[in-house]
Amino acid sequence: MGEKEELTAKIAELGEVIKAAKAEKKPIEEWKPTLDEMIALKTKYKEVTGEDFGPPKKEKKEKKAKGSGEQEASNKNKEKNAKKAAAKAAKEAKKLANRLEREKREKEKADKLAGVGKDNFGDAPLIQSQELTNKVWTKIENLKPGLSGEEVLIRGHMQLSRLVGKGAFVLIRSSLYSVQGVCFEDPKGAISKAMVKYIAGLPVESVVDLKGIVTVPDQPIESATQKMVEVQIQSFHCVNKASTKMPFLMEDACRPDCGKESDIGAYNPEDEEKPSADGLVRVGQEARLDNRWIDLRTPANQSIFRIESMVGVLFRECLVKNGFVEIHTPKINAGASESGANVFTLDYFGTPSCLAQSPQLHKQMAAACSGFERVFETGPVFRAENSNTRRHLCQFTGFDMEMVISEHYYEVLDVFSDLFIHIFDGINNHCKDEIERVREQHPFEDLKYLRPTLKISYAEGCQLLREAGIEQDNYEDLTTENERMLGKIVKEKYDTDFFFMDKYPLCVRPFYTMPDPENPKLSNSYDFFIRGQEILSGAQRIHEPDLIEERAKAWDIDVAHIKEYVDSFRNGALPHGGGGIGLERVVMLFLGLPNIRKASWFPRDPKRIAP
Repeated sequence: MGEKEELTAKIAELGEVIKAAKAEKKPIEEWKPTLDEMIALKTKYKEVTGEDFGPPKKEKKEKKAKGSGEQEASNKNKEKNAKKAAAKAAKEAKKLANRLEREKREKEKADKLAGVGKDNFGDAPLIQSQELTNKVWTKIENLKPGLSGEEVLIRGHMQLSRLVGKGAFVLIRSSLYSVQGVCFEDPKGAISKAMVKYIAGLPVESVVDLKGIVTVPDQPIESATQKMVEVQIQSFHCVNKASTKMPFLMEDACRPDCGKESDIGAYNPEDEEKPSADGLVRVGQEARLDNRWIDLRTPANQSIFRIESMVGVLFRECLVKNGFVEIHTPKINAGASESGANVFTLDYFGTPSCLAQSPQLHKQMAAACSGFERVFETGPVFRAENSNTRRHLCQFTGFDMEMVISEHYYEVLDVFSDLFIHIFDGINNHCKDEIERVREQHPFEDLKYLRPTLKISYAEGCQLLREAGIEQDNYEDLTTENERMLGKIVKEKYDTDFFFMDKYPLCVRPFYTMPDPENPKLSNSYDFFIRGQEILSGAQRIHEPDLIEERAKAWDIDVAHIKEYVDSFRNGALPHGGGGIGLERVVMLFLGLPNIRKASWFPRDPKRIAP
């Protein structure tokens, strides 16, 4: 086989390889060397044959034989043309190589901007407990200037993000605390344009993992709780993306109150949705409660319910130290716990029943009749009262205490006084950050209280009202407004927001209340007040069964419905007393909140039974 035939076969073979590569849509980088080789062979083919590689040309008629001079000139032209063709082919090959190199560089640049090959941003895999790693997350509350220069990994809700030039700023929030994160496009490629765009484009309130270096900014970050630090983002991954539109913005939900609302009187949901006087957007109470799982994320609400939790801890702590035993009583009863009215009724396997208004009867049995002597309970209380006010709920959390006494119900009052002082001191000592987070959104004055707690009689309270020009009979129950006014009078006279009154009229107290030994119109009962609103009601209880029945009949209570309760006192019962506390109302009034719904996780009132 001659050289021409070998070149032809080789060029054809390379052509098939290139054709196949194109058909498979392989990157040009993979078959460019084959193309270069084929171009070089075509050039050599022309040098050897004097012809361009391709299909054979049509034969031309033979011309007359040229003379020797003409033949020599023709050969020179052929050589010259061959050199030109080779130079042209080389030039084309160089142009093609340059174009391919340029395309390669442009692709690398585009990939770099798009973050191709980077794993420092994007959606994280679904967490299904696949593995345990050695990752360590830092709590946002622990991000302080002392960590400057340290790498940290944090997780939280992305409260907001904004794109500024070639950078992204984010505010990451976890429980009460928030921190600013920032990143800018990095010429070295660590932070790509696509990463910045990804961060700025995530839906707000998505859950994210952010890793970066702690730095100290030149100026405090006013939008974050961790004002003296920010995090230079190195990686950013979305753990769970918010998939539906937010019903309201967290920025609006966190905005401070516009003026002070009244904390008494009727509650009209429509009034809560009116525009604010200052023109700023605020989220109304009903919108918050309809989307409570989001509303609870605000720092103020996080704080309110952490304080509420601390009240429970302190309540148990104090009573356990004083020899009390925690009990758990039934919430389904055959009859009403107290007056027989305002109960939620139900069918208990054919027996008419109701939800407990309080654990009153059972805690008396436990303390006075069963030998436990000092008991307490925390649990739900149900009141079927159609009261659409700012301080009433149909279900609330009751903190109840009952104890035996040796001589006088003042023994109970001393325990209650110490208990509340322990709770107030504990909140102030353990919840400083939480108190300030609440105050930022719902401004209030710190609660003032005395040691020991101020005590006045009901008659003295009525006299204070009359001296202030307010009508109040010693044997009539206080109205809500008169209670409020009395709180203001006591605050002005004694400089305390917390006090209690005893010796209430017997006619306004439950049937099991012990009558006063000197005045049959009065009772050995008492109420505790915070900022002019009742938060505890209690009394010495009747421990003599005949007197219990007498008082029950006076209240038109069917004795048959409380037979077990009365019978429990027929086998010897200890003198005793106690009281019931409304947890939500204590928290509401300690923090000066205008509506008890703000202190209830998922409120139940006459118009709300969801979520």
